[in-house]
Amino acid sequence: MSDLRELAEKVVCFRDEREWKQFHNPKDLALSLSLEASELLEIFQWKEGPAIQQVAKDRQQEVADELADVLSYLLLMAHDTGIDLESALLSKLAANASRYPIEKARGSSKKYSDL
Repeated sequence: MSDLRELAEKVVCFRDEREWKQFHNPKDLALSLSLEASELLEIFQWKEGPAIQQVAKDRQQEVADELADVLSYLLLMAHDTGIDLESALLSKLAANASRYPIEKARGSSKKYSDL
């Protein structure tokens, strides 16, 4: 069993012990994931340049908490929709490798269609 699957089991168990599954559907889990990601983004709002790294350091626990919230909802959504995140990520990395070949994409922020 992978670490990711173990984490998913813990999150699902936490939810199910509280009988919260009744409130979870793909739309609301996706919404919650987005809201938690927005809370993460809010930590960095209005920061520029070196201040971005400084706020990440100064507010590291808040960043960690928001990342954990995002991961929790991601794991719940994957579990409830039957998506194997490891397989999905490896498949996406392979697709991105062909879209963004190293010789064209290295050091570039362009979208694959503009390379």
